[in-house]
Amino acid sequence: MVDVLGGRRLMTREGRAVEADVALQNKVVALYFAAGRCAPSRDFTPLLCEFYAALVGEAKRPAPFEVVFVSADGSAQEMRDFMRQMHGAWLALPFHDPYRHELKKRYNVTAIPKLVIVKQNGEVITHRGRKQIREQGLACFQSWVEMADVFQNFLD
Repeated sequence: MVDVLGGRRLMTREGRAVEADVALQNKVVALYFAAGRCAPSRDFTPLLCEFYAALVGEAKRPAPFEVVFVSADGSAQEMRDFMRQMHGAWLALPFHDPYRHELKKRYNVTAIPKLVIVKQNGEVITHRGRKQIREQGLACFQSWVEMADVFQNFLD
């Protein structure tokens, strides 16, 4: 993700800043475009939490996967509330970072929620991450990782 988010600071659900270059290195990245006031976002977010927890949080050997929330909320406070109430332990682009709008254009986000799965270079693996998680569950991650060209020593 150096090509897309390199040099940027992301934030944790708790508000701690992390360097995108380090946090996203050698990982399949899901850009999650959503908002707390959006019913479909509130509907999908718990499913994404379960998916993320199974791959990263609860796994004996965490998968090379990270979610970056790109907020479409109306304010920084709405974004923080949504993150605290519903999000998993993933990262977010700060609300006041104008790059949020560039990402929406780059990945042609016209409706939310949208989960875009990307390679390290920012190239799209799929624009249909949300649909794939709903239909295939954890099985979709294997196809993403195969397309992502990331180091795969996490598989037994």
